[in-house]
Amino acid sequence: MALNYVWILFFVIGLVIALIKLILFQDYEIFKKMVEGIFDASKSSVMDIALPLTGVMVFFMGLMNIGEKAGAINFLARLLNPFMKRLFPEVPDKHPAMGQMVMNFSANMLGLDNAATPFGLKAMESLQTLNPQKETASNAQIMFLVLHTSGLTLIPLSIIAYRAGAGSVNPTSVFVPLMLATSVATVASILITGIYQRLKFDRILIAWLGTIVTAIFLFAWFIQQLPSQKDIPVPTLLTKETFSNVLGNIILFLIICTFIIGGHLKKVNVFDAFIEGAKQGWDVILKVIPYLVGMLVGIRVFRESGALEAIISGITWCFTAVGASGEFVPALPVAIMRPFSGGGARGLMLDIFKTHGPDSFIGQLASTFQGSADTTFYIIALYFGSVGIKKVRYAIWAGMLADLIGVIAAIGIAYIFFK
Repeated sequence: MALNYVWILFFVIGLVIALIKLILFQDYEIFKKMVEGIFDASKSSVMDIALPLTGVMVFFMGLMNIGEKAGAINFLARLLNPFMKRLFPEVPDKHPAMGQMVMNFSANMLGLDNAATPFGLKAMESLQTLNPQKETASNAQIMFLVLHTSGLTLIPLSIIAYRAGAGSVNPTSVFVPLMLATSVATVASILITGIYQRLKFDRILIAWLGTIVTAIFLFAWFIQQLPSQKDIPVPTLLTKETFSNVLGNIILFLIICTFIIGGHLKKVNVFDAFIEGAKQGWDVILKVIPYLVGMLVGIRVFRESGALEAIISGITWCFTAVGASGEFVPALPVAIMRPFSGGGARGLMLDIFKTHGPDSFIGQLASTFQGSADTTFYIIALYFGSVGIKKVRYAIWAGMLADLIGVIAAIGIAYIFFK
């Protein structure tokens, strides 16, 4: 129901803003821009997102089937069962969804978005088998989705690449701040959703959370100690840039090889298992396309109408009116755009790099915003759409509240590191 109202509001607000621009400001191009945006978003939803995702989906769905038959997914589920069963009490012990969710979270943390999506869609499909109300999101599905939207990242490869491309003197300077901001958002998402679902925060769950946060901080400290590539003329593994680039990809390739070799050792016909699982990838894409087109077109109308720009201007005015420090305000458009459109937020970040420089305070903060959250509305459309969920319950506001806490944390952390 909430998603229904959000989608309607995208168009209604867009219409109102466009009429104001037409009548009061004689903007005769506004409706042309919005209609062109509808056609462009409809096309790009399929041609630029769904179709490129198809090949990746087919491969990793096949790989997941090998992992399931080899017992690797169940092994992961057993390994993290004490922690996962407290976050997902509705999911039985040793259920495949547990291992699939772990694979999704791991790929996200390593910055491997292309691998994370198939793992996540497979996990959502498994959770749907436990859902008694097929059109209404279950507690487990909401917890999984909100955790996903918090965007926990240990290796922000894309952000580092964009900063380097913009001529940053130290493109890895946001590594630790970004990691800390995403950690805050992830813990916030667990607390928000867990309190709403009345989870039992016992000593074991708190100990697991503490251990994970400590491990993240230690990893951040280790990365911070590595020199930057610009300080070492000879290429070496032990620089921030090289280590970050190599680690995520080598771990993913090792997982692929482990699944294949493990399947062979378990007497699984590996290629047949791959083909059997891969066939599911196309079916998932066909289910997802209508949800993707609908959501991305609505967001595009909202953007082209100028509604998002009006919101940003209003927030800027509020901070100026109360006399608050407005140094961070020019970077806010990235944070506001991020839940709606990853590409839009990326474009705003690159524009900030061009205007203020990637190593300015605003440039550093924009980088942190871009990497410390995920595209909430896109993820809701993609993941819930793949299993036919129509009633998302409190998933939107829980995800957006976690995003807001992540934004506030990112601002505070940026002041600590960059001012």
